[in-house]
Amino acid sequence: MGKAKKIKVSKDEMSKKKIGLAEQLENENTLKIKERKKIRNRTEEHEEFIDPKISKKILLQARIQQQEIKEEELGSSTSKKKSTDFQDLFSDDDESSSDVESIQNDYYEDIQIDPEDERALEMFMNKDGVPVKNLGDIIMEKLLEKKRELETELSDVASLQMQDIDPRVKAMYEGVKDVLSKYRSGKLPKAFKIIPSLRNWEQILYITNPLGWSAGAMYQATRIFASNLKERMAQRFYNLVLLPRIRDDLAEYKRLNFHLYQALRKALFKPGAFMKGIILPLLQSGTCTLREAVIIGSVITKNSIPILHSSATLLKIAEMDYNGANSVFMRIFLDKKYALPYRVVDGLVFHFLRFERDRRELPVLWHQAFLTFAQRYKSDISSEQKEALLELLKKQSHHTITPEIRRELQAAKCRDIELTAPTTEPIGNRVTFMDSD
Repeated sequence: MGKAKKIKVSKDEMSKKKIGLAEQLENENTLKIKERKKIRNRTEEHEEFIDPKISKKILLQARIQQQEIKEEELGSSTSKKKSTDFQDLFSDDDESSSDVESIQNDYYEDIQIDPEDERALEMFMNKDGVPVKNLGDIIMEKLLEKKRELETELSDVASLQMQDIDPRVKAMYEGVKDVLSKYRSGKLPKAFKIIPSLRNWEQILYITNPLGWSAGAMYQATRIFASNLKERMAQRFYNLVLLPRIRDDLAEYKRLNFHLYQALRKALFKPGAFMKGIILPLLQSGTCTLREAVIIGSVITKNSIPILHSSATLLKIAEMDYNGANSVFMRIFLDKKYALPYRVVDGLVFHFLRFERDRRELPVLWHQAFLTFAQRYKSDISSEQKEALLELLKKQSHHTITPEIRRELQAAKCRDIELTAPTTEPIGNRVTFMDSD
């Protein structure tokens, strides 16, 4: 073991130890004056100024609030300032409006539609399309159904789909309706958040008048219903509430509101409900415009979707009556480069072969979708399908696109030739499909 080191004590500490107890007590009782340090306020030297953009927004908000107070004093309860556009708050500020447009351009570009393309697509539109029902029409049908059941005095109480609502509950949700019509940001009423958990949620939702919601309220409602409803119920909400609002907004303003575009992205939280509640009904209506197809399709382009839902949707589109919008969505799904099942590939081949005897001049979108299919899945077709597609090019041609399609097909190695070698993968469907009701 080493020797213990001696602790060195300074002379000052030794002198402190020799002080008596009485002297120490006296020293403690005496006041010690500390030197005060003056703290100077230097805020004047370092003043922080507010950004001119923020100050303009604050002044604009103050003017709006003062005007609303004056209107309330005069008793004008119906204010005309219920615009749902995200840019209305800063319409007087050119710089802030440009900031809003830059935010929107991060999500989708300002679509410029060629009038000639629109006229070409109108030739393939179904003028007598399937009538689209909104939530109000569904509720009225249920009310009539209940009235008929009561008149016939049915004994089965479970068959009644509508329920009588307490007047107090109805008055409460009428108040929620007023809040949602003016909503811009912040928290939603708790009464609205519990609607997805109610058994008669459609009836309660109808009281709040979804057609009168602001764009911000529609976005918040989509978030709530997409996360709390089951897939079948979310599909009904998308089809009856969200889709009609999006189509109305595009028809009126020729571009989609920022909040509604965000609502579409949130709706993809349930991809099956999104496909069966928005994409398929939109195409089955036969009245989908090129603008609607491009903007809604951009949501699919910028988000990841499981192959199961995309494959089933692509097969359904291939089996539909042709519309120019079908080619837009078909090309978007093909560009995602999925490993599609052979059943879907065969459905796409039959889709293109249907136009072999069509005497109409097909739009450029049809040829572009055909070229994308040939580029992505030329090795998944059979030899017979390859020969049939080459014959199709002789009857349906485009002066610049058709040579590219022919070059892709002639260089293709068909799947039946590849499968002559021993392989463990069976010919047929690679995946199963979801229920397409």
